[in-house]
Amino acid sequence: MPREEYREQLDALREAVLDLSETALDRLLQALSALDAGDEALAREVVEGDAEINRRYLDLEGACVDLLALQQPVAGDLRLVVASFKILTDLERIADLATNLAGYALEMDRETVPDVDFQRIGALTAAMVEDAMAAYADEDPDACHEIAARDDEVDERCERASELIVRDLIEREFGDDRPIEELLGDVSVLLLTIRDLERVGDHAVNVAARTLYAVENDDELIY
Repeated sequence: MPREEYREQLDALREAVLDLSETALDRLLQALSALDAGDEALAREVVEGDAEINRRYLDLEGACVDLLALQQPVAGDLRLVVASFKILTDLERIADLATNLAGYALEMDRETVPDVDFQRIGALTAAMVEDAMAAYADEDPDACHEIAARDDEVDERCERASELIVRDLIEREFGDDRPIEELLGDVSVLLLTIRDLERVGDHAVNVAARTLYAVENDDELIY
């Protein structure tokens, strides 16, 4: 294959990964909006859109395999393809987590939700994803380190939110006439929401780690 066409395939792969990231991020923001507003129609839209993400993910995974098998890239090109392959998995999982969050929006009893700032945590993780993909697009190693450092704030906020939910459960056990099983069901959904928001942040760090590896052959953030 002529060198020019090979470069075009690499550029097309990068653009397709970025395009998928925009869709995954849009799904995440929609899920957060559905959680905030209790919007069942929007939540179902996110859930139903997961099949599209899965299809595009498999198509791009195939494109990566073809590049590796047919072109046998080396050095920086090899790292780009491998990093893109790994980033695609993170994006697909972010979309899965968005689907989970939309499902929680359908299950959550708005009247029993304690004062947990899901939107603030969600905004932080969404910004991490967006900035990680910008670092991938711009091949910016400094941004990769900065994104990884921001994960500590997300982890701290998620820990505080989990503590608040458990404390609320304890207080309700003594002042709520509902069965404890029902309370535990509500708490389970809340804790799963926090867990999945934290995982979105983790996947953003993974994207930054793979980008740093692709750009500078530096695996510091991977391990």
